[in-house]
Amino acid sequence: MNKTQSLTPELLHVIRDKGTEPPYSHDYEAVQAGTYLCRQCGLALFRGDNQFHSGCGWPSFDIEIPGAVKQVPDRDGRRMEIVCARCAGHLGHVFTGEQLTLKNTRHCVNGLSLDFVPEQTVFDTEEAMFGAGCFWGVEALFKKLPGVLKTEVGYSGGHTDHPSYQDICQGDTGHYEVIRVVYDPTKTSYQQVAQYFFEIHDFSQNDGQGPDIGTQYKSRIFHYDQGQCDVANGLIQFLQSHDRHVATEVLPVAIFWPAETYHQDYYAKNGKAPYCHIYKPLFESL
Repeated sequence: MNKTQSLTPELLHVIRDKGTEPPYSHDYEAVQAGTYLCRQCGLALFRGDNQFHSGCGWPSFDIEIPGAVKQVPDRDGRRMEIVCARCAGHLGHVFTGEQLTLKNTRHCVNGLSLDFVPEQTVFDTEEAMFGAGCFWGVEALFKKLPGVLKTEVGYSGGHTDHPSYQDICQGDTGHYEVIRVVYDPTKTSYQQVAQYFFEIHDFSQNDGQGPDIGTQYKSRIFHYDQGQCDVANGLIQFLQSHDRHVATEVLPVAIFWPAETYHQDYYAKNGKAPYCHIYKPLFESL
């Protein structure tokens, strides 16, 4: 899965245009257990077990997952660039001979090129994006779905760059509150993820979700490819054939702008429960 159309200009500057982020600008510089994915295509690249603190200001790994990272001579002829073996997204550079670990190798990687999930055995991932009202409740429920590895809330579908929560609350930027869902396709499918989306919100509501009224709260599915588009439209047709009104619109994926930090995992941080989202089994009963 190529997620280029959902990437911000900052991500594209690094991943596509081979730029470099400032040192110490990303949380991934700290060592943590899990797996680091390619931010552009979702392929698993590095395990947290092979991460080490090098002091250079960028995430460092002494070995990659076999076959996941490709080395190519840099354009300056002096360094060896590393790219995702599948999508060729720029990762950073590899250095040897520094004696920092027993493997004597340092993959120096831009944090913006990576996506971290706290799962240590995954090899590949896929992604979905939905708008289903206030993203606090949507995220709280999606975190419970088996196979989901990561969720991130943000804004998409609008016509301004770097929108803030205050901006979209004005209702004139065209953005929706959305959630980015990263999942393991060996444990769940897009069909199951999309069905779950319909089961955790009122897809028949035209003007928002529950008490949250406004354009930013409307029901939307953003598809990354034709396959996702076909699945989403197929589910809508199925619901309509069972006399269900569906206000959900299916749209091509657009830039995903991450929401402010305090919005991420909001209910988990605040010890509260969603007030306008609840899981209601639907498809098995139709």
